[in-house]
Amino acid sequence: KMAASSCRLLLLLPWLVTASHSPPGCKIRITSKGLDLVKQEGLRFVEQELQNITVSDLHGKEGQFHYNISQVKVMDLQLAFSDLYFQPQQHLVFNINNASISLRFRRQLLYWFFYDIGSINASADGVHIHTVLQLAKDESGRLKISNVTCNASIARMHAGFSGTLRKVYEFLSTFIITGMRFLLSQQICPSLEHASLVLLNAVLDTVPVRNYVDEHIGIDYSLLRDPAVSTDTLDLDFKGMFFPRARENQELENHAVEPVIKETERMVYVAFSEYFFDSAMHAYFQAGVLAIELRGEKVPKDLEVLLRATFFGTIFMLSPAVDAPLRLVLQVSAPPRCIIKPSGTSISVSAFLNISLVPPGRPAVQLSSMAMETKLSAKVFLQEKALRVQLDLRRFRIYSRQSALESLALFSLQAPLKTLLQLTIMPIINERTKKGVQIPLPEGMDFTKEVVTNHAGFITVGADLHFSKGLREVIEKYRPAPTAPAYPSSRPAEPSVDPRQL
Repeated sequence: KMAASSCRLLLLLPWLVTASHSPPGCKIRITSKGLDLVKQEGLRFVEQELQNITVSDLHGKEGQFHYNISQVKVMDLQLAFSDLYFQPQQHLVFNINNASISLRFRRQLLYWFFYDIGSINASADGVHIHTVLQLAKDESGRLKISNVTCNASIARMHAGFSGTLRKVYEFLSTFIITGMRFLLSQQICPSLEHASLVLLNAVLDTVPVRNYVDEHIGIDYSLLRDPAVSTDTLDLDFKGMFFPRARENQELENHAVEPVIKETERMVYVAFSEYFFDSAMHAYFQAGVLAIELRGEKVPKDLEVLLRATFFGTIFMLSPAVDAPLRLVLQVSAPPRCIIKPSGTSISVSAFLNISLVPPGRPAVQLSSMAMETKLSAKVFLQEKALRVQLDLRRFRIYSRQSALESLALFSLQAPLKTLLQLTIMPIINERTKKGVQIPLPEGMDFTKEVVTNHAGFITVGADLHFSKGLREVIEKYRPAPTAPAYPSSRPAEPSVDPRQL
């Protein structure tokens, strides 16, 4: 029995592995070169955050000396030596080494009956900050910073004292500087943790996960799994499935080839499998919008004359309807299929064309119902953050669904109907695809220098990145509103200038 159970488990194992790994319809790779650009923008953001840190007041007593240090303000930062790099399996590491922070704060000193007040300039040197950001998929399928580990230290701190009691301050400098160094180092990590878990996650919230493309369909960009991080790359697997808005919970199983990105030369690579495009066309088909009707004056005059001549016998037998307007209804009969090869991308479409007379006030009279098979060439390109497709008619064939004889009779309509598609129908379709669909990148980040490459079963787009908006600008736009306290709290009192309260 045990042997039989083991055999069944071995047989089921490949199925379990396949079931647990759903292939992505869309995949994004960020390389070390892209991370270098993010580091430049991120360093400016860190400088701004550290300039806003709040240091608590410092006060104490040494013998007859009473001192109070308050209103500590960061004046300048020098973060010359910094690094941002990938750390397998799910981490980003941000290091700042040998930085310096210039401070200015208010002093108050009471020694017996002598009282002194003024400001002190200080500098913290040899500042080291080691921050590790853990990246993960949250419950909604969005990329998030799930945890932050931070360590900060200050090697040296100096303060310049002046005034009548300068010698006294120098005597007390050991206590003051030691206390200030401790308080400052204690504020660095909480500031960066808040910046990561709250502010940067607010930026990641701008990445589209499940949103509408137009009034008919939407797209699901949820992550299938946690990001995969190597020493040189960060790979994100997205579902990449379109859905009809009328049936948002509809799932389309993915049987396409999984995109494989091997390149690392550009800042970012985006790959789309055939499933990505198939699901879009399937969603439009389910939404019932892959149909076009031309009636009366919208039918090209040359084609109308040819159609009336072709179906002259039928029309003549319906003599009261001889002058009735023509109606052409072109409707896709099955979801179109996308085929991606190294030589190019094509879309196969099966449809039927119904040709009718529509006498005013009377039921329509069908003249013919013919099947159509077309193959469209697709040019895929990326513009800013929108993926767009330009379609062109490559092959076209019509035949009768009734008999081979009628198919032969329809042969004369082949060229005119192809012209109708090229000049009338294709512009309508391309106008619909002109808007494109947004790629899952945060707001303020766009693609440049895009290069599209075809592979067997998928397309890759290699590009560089640039910030159209600064990180701070996006953060301020989406900064979470402060939560009001449940009970009114008193405002902290300003430091007193009365030496008796020191």
